[in-house]
Amino acid sequence: MATIEFHPVDKTRWKDLEKLFGARGACGGCWCMSWRLHTKDFNLNKGEGNKKSLKKIVSNDERPGVIAYVDEVPAGWCAAAPREVYIKLEKSKVLSPVDDEKVWSVSCIFIARQFRRQGLSTKLLKSVIKLCKERGARILEAYPVEPYSDNIPAAFAWTGIPSSFERAGFKEVARRSRTRPIMRYYIK
Repeated sequence: MATIEFHPVDKTRWKDLEKLFGARGACGGCWCMSWRLHTKDFNLNKGEGNKKSLKKIVSNDERPGVIAYVDEVPAGWCAAAPREVYIKLEKSKVLSPVDDEKVWSVSCIFIARQFRRQGLSTKLLKSVIKLCKERGARILEAYPVEPYSDNIPAAFAWTGIPSSFERAGFKEVARRSRTRPIMRYYIK
């Protein structure tokens, strides 16, 4: 039986996050900055620039997410922050605010290839709920992608899939697109 641990990402965990994301920065040089930057800035910084931006966030002790370890090996990542941090959401019609409630958003789930399809996403989400609660969040919102086949490419599922969120206790609250539900978890 594997030992699974979850830890908020801080300065002491940066090297582990680097190892998990690898040379590609998780996916195409993203370094989990896609929703934090305007498209132009994101594209200009793709790769090393985005890595530096995420490292600065981590160095400022913002704890931008949770890292999962399986038998002490970095295996997964889930990012969450107040919705206003993710400026890319400002102009999204499909993911526009449901109401005036202050929410935190789950922006990314990344699982290393060898640990995919083993339920780690749901466990990561439960850990992120705890982190967000500690940081004062009352509503956690997510924007998963509804799979269009049984074998959705990982590059299209970086915001997660609804079934993982459902297993973590999230409920769908809106859907403005066939493939993009808005789901929420109300923290007690």
